[in-house]
Amino acid sequence: MNTLVVVPTYNERDNLPLLVPAVLVHEGFRMLIVDDGSPDGTGQVADELARQYPGRLEVMHRTGPRGLGRSYVDGLKHALKTDATLICQMDADLSHDPQYLPALAAAASTEFDVVIGSRYLHGVSVVNWPLHRIFLSTFANRYIKTVTGLSPSDCTSGFRCWRREALEKLPLDGVVSDGYAFLIEMLHEAARSGARIGEVPIIFVERRQGQSKVSTPVLIESLITPWRLALRRKK
Repeated sequence: MNTLVVVPTYNERDNLPLLVPAVLVHEGFRMLIVDDGSPDGTGQVADELARQYPGRLEVMHRTGPRGLGRSYVDGLKHALKTDATLICQMDADLSHDPQYLPALAAAASTEFDVVIGSRYLHGVSVVNWPLHRIFLSTFANRYIKTVTGLSPSDCTSGFRCWRREALEKLPLDGVVSDGYAFLIEMLHEAARSGARIGEVPIIFVERRQGQSKVSTPVLIESLITPWRLALRRKK
């Protein structure tokens, strides 16, 4: 496999030394860390790791407005300039277990254009989440599917693998969502482009260290975005 894994970071200095070797243990996988100006020194930790894994780990240091969507757009556009045939995306907080990467990549290389690491394909597969967090996430997915018409069981999962040619069809420069709404918009655009969307089951584990990036503005944007996408579909 020739797979590049794009990982956006903001204050994840303690998690990166655990994540990077767990990803790069897989043959044929490389990493691109997109650091969003982390004040805790995550970027410096990433640079040190890049020196330990020459040719397999690259670091992008972003400046300007911060945000998950902005980081991913910059990272995915850079990934398309490489020779990677598969491009994965995952969180840096260890909630996405790198052991599932080969399964995502295999499904993307043989059957689908984009593959989602799904928490809800076979019931609810999450660890260390309080009941209200599970309720919020499952409600969000049902809400998104109802409004947008998307079919996957886990539309908000950020653990994904793309075929290069499928990602090339998406209007990355036209993506306007930030925060976790970015994930919904990307999936919606993939469906509009005719991409075959598949899922593989994962077990999601709540972050071990650091703080969640979910905030009130992020949640509000996630509520509004499905309606904006539904209106876009009708045009």
